[in-house]
Amino acid sequence: MRTEVIVVGAGPTGLMLATELTLAGIPVVVLEKQHTRSTQSRAGGLQPRTAEVLDLRGLLDPLLDRALPRGEFGGHFAGLPVELDTRRWQTRHPYPVAIPQARLEAFLEQRLLDRGVPVLRGSEVSAIEQDSDGVTVAGIRASYLVACDGGHSTIRKLLGVPFPGTAGTTSSVVADLTLAARSAAVPSTSEHFSRYIKSAGGFFSVLHPIEGELYRMIFGTLSAEGPDRDTPVAAEEVEEVLQVVYGPGTKLGELRAASRFSDATRQVERYREGRVLFAGDAAHIHLPIGGQGVNLGIQDAVNLGWKLAATVHGWAPDGLLDSYHTERHPVAARVLRTTRAQGVIMNPNQDEDLAAVRDLFTDLLRLPDTNHVISGMMSGLDIRYPGVGPRMIDLDLTTAHGPSRVSRLLHSGRGLLLCFDDTPRSIDRWTDRVDQVIAETGDDATTVLIRPDGYIAWSATDTEPLESALTRWFG
Repeated sequence: MRTEVIVVGAGPTGLMLATELTLAGIPVVVLEKQHTRSTQSRAGGLQPRTAEVLDLRGLLDPLLDRALPRGEFGGHFAGLPVELDTRRWQTRHPYPVAIPQARLEAFLEQRLLDRGVPVLRGSEVSAIEQDSDGVTVAGIRASYLVACDGGHSTIRKLLGVPFPGTAGTTSSVVADLTLAARSAAVPSTSEHFSRYIKSAGGFFSVLHPIEGELYRMIFGTLSAEGPDRDTPVAAEEVEEVLQVVYGPGTKLGELRAASRFSDATRQVERYREGRVLFAGDAAHIHLPIGGQGVNLGIQDAVNLGWKLAATVHGWAPDGLLDSYHTERHPVAARVLRTTRAQGVIMNPNQDEDLAAVRDLFTDLLRLPDTNHVISGMMSGLDIRYPGVGPRMIDLDLTTAHGPSRVSRLLHSGRGLLLCFDDTPRSIDRWTDRVDQVIAETGDDATTVLIRPDGYIAWSATDTEPLESALTRWFG
């Protein structure tokens, strides 16, 4: 079989990347070693910037039909009892969106299948060959391969790519379950994350309702000791924690799915090895807290997708594909630092010194300016790449075709020159990859060139000529 890009891994990152490549007209094949998709909820929601990114492609609205009912609660930092307020970041999605990872994966996979993109399940990669012209795995030849196959990436191991960092020091469990009986200590309604955290009898636990009778539970021991990650989670293990933390009036009904995780923190040094690139957990792992993993992976995919497509199409300017590493590696490195810090602050096995640190951070988060900084960091709304402007705000627009929004004009996955001065520019050499729209908005706005991933590449206030910016980003 011959294709242009092989994506290994059918998690959120791999499926989103394949969706982006397909939108750009690039033939792609997805390989996944699991025969069936996991039904475990795993990551519980989308951070505001992830919601914005999906909105850029028209994917958010149909996903909202699959969202879980939840109140308007801001995100959290280290489980502290202060809601993160993202409203000053001018987003249409100021609260995390409650969409379990399993539903996101099911939606993206079905979208690919509807478009005739092969998602080959039961395809475990055992060898990889690459040369100056392409990559071969599992009898498939492609120009490029992207490893999106998780924290224990087979591709990374086959290529001998180092994965430096720190090994896990804790062992925890995440489970989907129902309850046969529950005490008053079990939450029955949506609340801020901090309200779900409890500890007793040597255990910590986070238990909250998902939908109907289904609960999501995260637990571990305060001593940080626990079974190996490959040890199956037994119902008796879950039952013990329920009884100790929530009282004898709480009983396990059905253990639907469960898995173990640790606080290991690692990141590849380079996101590209020849014709192979790394994205999502294959490139970086960290303590799963605050929805950062899905946030990183989806944005890796959208940053890489248009650049890889441009390279395959042959119009990418020099260095465009390598800018994926330049832009995304520091973003993940920051997340690794902040999740490590949160792991320390959130540690339920507190002594007096740690309690004092938690109290201090709680007070700081109540300050509007501090909350603004932390909310931008946790939500991804503050990301700004070197030499690139901030994300474009999703303004309401009036165009020649009627009312619109910035996000709707980016559904094509192409660049966008958005003119607010009623003066069209000459972009004849780029019309096959950049759209031009003249629009009005109620706010003061400057003509901008927007990249396919929603970041401002140029504005009319820049000293750089528009043609130079077009050439730099669109060849």
